[in-house]
Amino acid sequence: MFLQIKSQIKELARNAVLVAETELGSGKGQDKKKLAIGYIVKNLPFSPLVKQIISIFLSGFIDDVVEAAVTYMNSLQTDKGE
Repeated sequence: MFLQIKSQIKELARNAVLVAETELGSGKGQDKKKLAIGYIVKNLPFSPLVKQIISIFLSGFIDDVVEAAVTYMNSLQTDKGE
């Protein structure tokens, strides 16, 4: 189950980064990161209590996955421009 949760978080992270970028535009990195993390936690298919527990225990993992999604999205933008 733990691996399944991590997989769901990874899937949500890409959408979260897109949503944050769309809503806040360029710059504001920390605000976008907070928005992306909130999006991930909000969209996990669990009760609010379980979501809160997951966000506490996996906060470092969620942070890392958001950073990886940002890097991935930035690499796509660079590739399209060439």
